[in-house]
Amino acid sequence: MSRSYETSSQWRLMWRKFKKHRLALIALPLLLLLYLTAVFCGFLAPNLPETRFVDYKNSPPQKLRFVDEEGKFHLRPFVYGYKMEIDKESFRRTFTADTARKYPVHLFVKGDSYKLLGFIKSDVHLFGVKDGNPLFLMGTDKLGRDLFSRILYGSRISLSFGMAGVALTLVFGVIIGGISGYFGGWVDTVIQRLIDLLISIPTIPLWMALAAALPRTWSTAQLYLGMIVIFSLIDWTGLARVVRGKLLSLREEDFTMAARLSGASHARIIFRHLLPSFYSYLIVTTTMAIPTTILGETALSFLGLGIQAPAVSWGVLLKDAQTLQTLAHQPWLLWPAAFIVLTVLLFNFLGDGLRDAADPYK
Repeated sequence: MSRSYETSSQWRLMWRKFKKHRLALIALPLLLLLYLTAVFCGFLAPNLPETRFVDYKNSPPQKLRFVDEEGKFHLRPFVYGYKMEIDKESFRRTFTADTARKYPVHLFVKGDSYKLLGFIKSDVHLFGVKDGNPLFLMGTDKLGRDLFSRILYGSRISLSFGMAGVALTLVFGVIIGGISGYFGGWVDTVIQRLIDLLISIPTIPLWMALAAALPRTWSTAQLYLGMIVIFSLIDWTGLARVVRGKLLSLREEDFTMAARLSGASHARIIFRHLLPSFYSYLIVTTTMAIPTTILGETALSFLGLGIQAPAVSWGVLLKDAQTLQTLAHQPWLLWPAAFIVLTVLLFNFLGDGLRDAADPYK
């Protein structure tokens, strides 16, 4: 064992162990990229989420090309326009690539106005097609709205919901679990029986019942906050059990007794002396809980009990892909599911890496 290893701090040892987990090292920057995409979605999306292109309803994705049908290479990528045909028997519209119309894709194109970061007015988009021509990298929905742009805007609610919900869960779990483990006695008994009651109730029906109780007249922001509170009130129990178990084993340690004898308050002993000793476990538990919260919001929005249109989240977008007929003719409407699966996998990989790093001496 090298001397640098012996003298390294706990966090440095954790970082060394974390770097050995390759999937976690890949997941961390990709998750940061996803969250940056959500923050700057207005700049990155070529269209606004509510903009309708009535002539291109249910149009398939356009392919970015560098080589045209004649085999000629182009330095600037381009997309072909659409050629619409109507089936005389079913009267269903179908779109095919019109090789006679090429639309070069440019950087920093002016388009619809939006507010960057919520307050900076701008009309410049990272990429797009000039002169108002269509650019649908992931196709459009039944109202002619660009699915790629809607997925980027939907990431704001879906990704932030996971972080905000887990943050509130962390507060409830740490406070209630800390009180239960530190004081013990009848306080511990009452809290643990309450946890047993909540755990015994099936989670999904409880989510659905509480979400259905939210007034439909609430605004999107009110529904968003209401759902965060619902998830936090249900999901804090597991974290509280972890915190309780840790505090039960630490409250009789010498450093805890020394803090009591020095006149430290109960709150200071819990938050200043006991909780920091297992911060790593709290980080791991929090990270692993984020994908569960994202999936919960997606499920409720998909069922029509969560975030409602015209707000955009990944769950709201998946509502358009509920029927087999839709999936048969417009399979690109399942793109939001791919982003959900990717996000959950990345968080699980990151959680696995943090779980290994939490005990760097193994």
